[in-house]
Amino acid sequence: MSLSMRSLAEDIEMKIVLASRNKKKIAELQTLLSQKIEGVEILSLDDVGITGEIEENGTTFAENALIKASAAAKSGYIGIGDDSGLAVNFLDGAPGIYSARYSGEHGNDEENNRLLLKNLEGADDRSAKFVCAIACVFPNGEDSICVEGESMGRITEEYFGNGGFGYDPIFFCDEIGKTYAEASAEEKNAISHRGRAVRLLALELAKRFAN
Repeated sequence: MSLSMRSLAEDIEMKIVLASRNKKKIAELQTLLSQKIEGVEILSLDDVGITGEIEENGTTFAENALIKASAAAKSGYIGIGDDSGLAVNFLDGAPGIYSARYSGEHGNDEENNRLLLKNLEGADDRSAKFVCAIACVFPNGEDSICVEGESMGRITEEYFGNGGFGYDPIFFCDEIGKTYAEASAEEKNAISHRGRAVRLLALELAKRFAN
């Protein structure tokens, strides 16, 4: 059963707050959820007047996602938080939950990529996976959903492609035979860790509102 505007409008007005200010992530979530939920509108923290940084002090992707979703739900709308990252086998799962600040400066994609490639110099195993946990917390602050999606691949030795963000230029995805940065938005959304997690979340929401 798909979610319709009529089924949700009274309770959440089809507005969901993503615990982010990243315009690319907001647009990506809007695209992915719109495929499953009719009339949904994704708002940012700024859109609902939530200021300041959310302290991500969890030890797993799921814990951090729930922390962010709970903060977003304080807006009075359903809150969604996600935490994703790259887990490299040769590095025992690093950078993991520290993917965004791997080089020490949060969100510096170029430095993060450069450090990762340096740390993999001479590695015979470059296999890796992207992991995304997405949590949904309802306005009552108690009811929640958490799902995870994965995408398998390996780290390249140089950059390929100009699209995407983060580690996309150096993550070669096995399923599509190219890096995330070389893939079109449609290709990436079909197989990405975030795409898979969002689709699982949409299915869980559909079940919840069908009851």
